[in-house]
Amino acid sequence: MVAVTPQDDARLRYAWRVCAVTSLGLVLIGIAGSTLNVALPTVVRHFRADALESGWILLSFLLVNTASLVLFGRVADLLGRREVYLAGFALFTVASLLAGLSPDVWFLIAMRVLQAIGAAMILANGTVIITDAFPPDRLSQGMGVYIGTLSVAQLAGPTLGGLIAEAAGWQWIFWVNVPAGLLALGVGAAILRKMPRQPKEPVDALGNVLVFAALSALLLALSTAGSSGLSSPVVLAGAGTFVVLLPLIVLAERRAPNPVLDLRLFGGRLLTYANLASFCNALARSALILVVALYFQAARGVDAFTAGLSVLPVPVGIGLASPIVGMLGRRVSPYALSIGGAVLSAAGLGTLMLTADPATPYWVIGIGLFVAGCGSGTFLTGNTTQVMRALPTGSLGVVNGFRVMVMNVGIVISVGLSLSVLTASVGPGVRAQVYAGTLSTLSPVAVGQLMDGFQRAYAVLFGVALLGALLAALARSPKAPQSSAARHASTSR
Repeated sequence: MVAVTPQDDARLRYAWRVCAVTSLGLVLIGIAGSTLNVALPTVVRHFRADALESGWILLSFLLVNTASLVLFGRVADLLGRREVYLAGFALFTVASLLAGLSPDVWFLIAMRVLQAIGAAMILANGTVIITDAFPPDRLSQGMGVYIGTLSVAQLAGPTLGGLIAEAAGWQWIFWVNVPAGLLALGVGAAILRKMPRQPKEPVDALGNVLVFAALSALLLALSTAGSSGLSSPVVLAGAGTFVVLLPLIVLAERRAPNPVLDLRLFGGRLLTYANLASFCNALARSALILVVALYFQAARGVDAFTAGLSVLPVPVGIGLASPIVGMLGRRVSPYALSIGGAVLSAAGLGTLMLTADPATPYWVIGIGLFVAGCGSGTFLTGNTTQVMRALPTGSLGVVNGFRVMVMNVGIVISVGLSLSVLTASVGPGVRAQVYAGTLSTLSPVAVGQLMDGFQRAYAVLFGVALLGALLAALARSPKAPQSSAARHASTSR
């Protein structure tokens, strides 16, 4: 039996306070995203946005957030993780306030870009702050609670977004973030201790610019391909730019003394397959709430608040699975949890794929959503713990930024791909009705065509989820690390 020293007890108390602060940040960003997913038709109708503008309200945030994560992970390594983390809260809060004052749709999109930069400063550092605070043998518990709080955001977000959109107006979808952001900023400043900075080294400016430009070009091409076609000038220019910049990034990062992307860190089998599995899981799960909310509004004709209530089984599943899995993490390996979660996610999406019809009883849809949510909570806790345990301490910021960036690339592709597959079944003139949630007022033929699109969208996400389960199974280190108990036994002999 291992004795618990006062120092260990004090560290654990501080670790749980840190978990509370970082979880509050995850709730803030999660609510900001999930409220807009459900309330998007209300915003679209207010600004009379066309299909292109409607997509960019969502995609602008995802594009900039994804392309900025590695940069702010590295900046925090050098300038101070606490300072960058708190600055992210301040920027996100100001951008949310201004978003609610938007005079037109493109000003709103610009404020979403500022929100994305603030969110990148938060997301690139929250997991690292938790990893630094918790003892290694308790990390899975802290990570389970941290990931589980995402479900609180997703649980409150759709319902809150629908209620706000119907009762208070679209502006409050953004203004609700302001008091939460101020609270997170104040609590974080009071609780978080300064973390040791890395040695003062020059920032890899060239690498940062090249990575940002390449990711932006790639994600722009991917998000535009569905609506404009593969031959679109935007798609061709974005894909061409990415192809040209990719070898330049490799060359620049190999020569840089302090690279933003140390390519040597990503050569191991565990990190490679674990990040690929995370990408597939993010792609499979991320558009689920958006697609299902559109299903209830466009195909069944319900209001935003009812649609928000209808998607609750997803966050409920995440909320139940994550803390339970976190407690199991001391007995079950993160590797096994990752595989089990990926398989559960695929099972939930398969249920939705096989039952896509306007007449499907809600309890059947609810089961599929709940199982998918449980799978996501299980996978995220296992996969995150697995990756963070495998990293050298001095590289936590940049590699965690890369890990979250990979997930966000999956999110961007998921939203763009699922919306493209979904709306490809109806004519161009009807697509705006899908985004506005008014398709159900048209002919039954249009609704029937849309249901074909829903079935194909679920089929694509189901296939990706299965691939994620396979990649999770391949993410095993060549030599499994000893458990903490085994290490203690070996050192005491």
